[in-house]
Amino acid sequence: MKLLSKIRSLLSNTDINFMRLHKINVSISGFLIIASIILIFSKGLNFGIDFAGGILIEARFENATTASLRKTLSNQIENIQIQNIDSTDQKKSDFIIRIPSSNLEQEKIVSAIQQMLNEKFSNIEYRKIDYVGPQIGAELIQKGLLALSLSFFFIMVYIWIRFDWQFGVGAIITLIHDAILVLGFYSVTQLEFNSTSIAALLTVIGYSVNDTVVIFDRIRENLRRFKKMDLSNLINSSINSTLSRSVLTSGLTLLSLIALVFFGGKVLLSFSLATFFGILIGTYSSIYISSPLLLKYDPRIKKDKEHK
Repeated sequence: MKLLSKIRSLLSNTDINFMRLHKINVSISGFLIIASIILIFSKGLNFGIDFAGGILIEARFENATTASLRKTLSNQIENIQIQNIDSTDQKKSDFIIRIPSSNLEQEKIVSAIQQMLNEKFSNIEYRKIDYVGPQIGAELIQKGLLALSLSFFFIMVYIWIRFDWQFGVGAIITLIHDAILVLGFYSVTQLEFNSTSIAALLTVIGYSVNDTVVIFDRIRENLRRFKKMDLSNLINSSINSTLSRSVLTSGLTLLSLIALVFFGGKVLLSFSLATFFGILIGTYSSIYISSPLLLKYDPRIKKDKEHK
């Protein structure tokens, strides 16, 4: 608690000129957005079985390795994915075997896999077998896109009602910026994009808009208090006054995500890494993207015209 108090005290007295490099930061973000879009369409996303369809087998083996399982199965089945996951039993190892969708009957594929494994290994414990057809995968993609679209829509409505349109433009561009960069992160790392990835995107969007709203509230408050202050200085002052809150909230959240990355197992790795990256980007965009856009769309212009 003492450490947090010292950090809060230190950050509450900052006087950083965030707007000094706002053009460079906006240019960098523009480049990253273009690069992410190119990656998404050229390299694509590594869709998991949730979306692509296929078979997932979770099994526990004695004296098995990823290499030995791959050697047993890869000659007979194409594009098979084998992943070692943590096991509570130190004498045994748990593995997830993923097989992409096939025109063949899925039950026959599972029977063939079990037969090959049983011939090579003993005392196998099949803990879970999931079947996901291409049609179900397509439905999950549609529902995921619907969830993202609805979240964007209601956030935009909330921002538009709560703030002037100038703030709304900044918030919308920030959300689009964060979502595209997280998708670009999935593309460049080829982390599996599955249903938890939709949760990661929704988490990042919610976190980003929350941070943006806190800064916007302070800017709006200062616009009423300091009507003659230069807008760039006013935005700097507003960001500095909320910096301790932003850094502490982001820092503690990132620490929790680091714990998930190292101790959450490989099942949560994709979600943890993407959310970690997204919160970093969301904190950055709240300061360097949404706020600087107010320099272009000055909220005072509308008010001055109304008074005249």
